[in-house]
Amino acid sequence: MENRITGTTGLLALIGSPVGHSGSPAMYNYSFQRLGLDYAYVAFDIQESEVEKAIEAIRTFKMRGCNVTMPDKTEAVKYMDELSDAARLIGAVNTIVNDHGRLKGYMTDGEGFVNNLRDHGVQIEGKKITVAGGGGAATAIQVQCALDGAREISIFNIKDAFFARTLETAEKIREQKPDCIVNVYDIADEAKMKEEIAASDIFANATIVGMKPMENESVVKDVSAFHKGLVVCDAVYNPKQTRLLREASQAGCTCITGEGMLLWQGAAAFKLYTGADMPVREVKERFFQ
Repeated sequence: MENRITGTTGLLALIGSPVGHSGSPAMYNYSFQRLGLDYAYVAFDIQESEVEKAIEAIRTFKMRGCNVTMPDKTEAVKYMDELSDAARLIGAVNTIVNDHGRLKGYMTDGEGFVNNLRDHGVQIEGKKITVAGGGGAATAIQVQCALDGAREISIFNIKDAFFARTLETAEKIREQKPDCIVNVYDIADEAKMKEEIAASDIFANATIVGMKPMENESVVKDVSAFHKGLVVCDAVYNPKQTRLLREASQAGCTCITGEGMLLWQGAAAFKLYTGADMPVREVKERFFQ
């Protein structure tokens, strides 16, 4: 790494909290080195209250951009000069590109989720999916699944001050894709969650439940909801095998870890930053086995 840092090296970063577990720096820096691109990628632990200052630093240091993870994705929207269509619809960004001081926010999480499914031979078209979560990544998954032809989406989120935002997302999806049935439920309603998962083709956890230091927790309390034929996906990738995936596997479900979503959303962001294609297969073999 030190041998390729120069006075012209462009800086990219990940902001969010926590970020110490992130695999993004290794993935991006390997790809830059592999393709001979003059960039370096680091991670900064940035609380939601610090997002405005962090984004101002992107301009000050003339960074090429940054990725944004929880809990900063919705807050970052406020400081963008421009938003992609997906970011505008979702109301969150996970990728910021600095074009000579003008910041454009994108959301590649949904694309990463769907491409990860495809990479495992799972298609979203015509399927019923239940999604736990209402934050940036969850919303991106919901929107992209609808755009890619899901027939029904059931969303479970905490019924707090932000619950209205989940309802607004559901309405936006209905307007954009009227053939897609969208329902929103309180995540505390365990009986309803069991019912919806039991009737689903795919279940996705897009909350932080299961991520360190909550690795002994699962968003699904009643494991009898799991059934053979169900595809269970977790956006959490550290630990790789979450409690949710362990319990779903024991019930005979097909399980897909969150690493693939990280890989594919990262590949989309890489293209936005550099104009080049990430060496996905090499990255997958090196970091995601």
